[in-house]
Amino acid sequence: MEERDVKIITEFIRLDALLKFEGLTETGGEAKELIQAGGVLVNGAVCTQRGRKLRSGDTAQLGPVKLRIL
Repeated sequence: MEERDVKIITEFIRLDALLKFEGLTETGGEAKELIQAGGVLVNGAVCTQRGRKLRSGDTAQLGPVKLRIL
């Protein structure tokens, strides 16, 4: 599994924006489809809310890539 740290300078980042920002999806639409299909874990649980706000300490995982928000 690949683990990446993602430093944000705002209070939060939306889940769909995070996936696109980190290059795990090419478009926001692709991110939306993956999230709604149950393909993304947030803090270890399936998350189907594309607008889920992630803050420092949260994790998101898509396949073998785990992102840790700093």
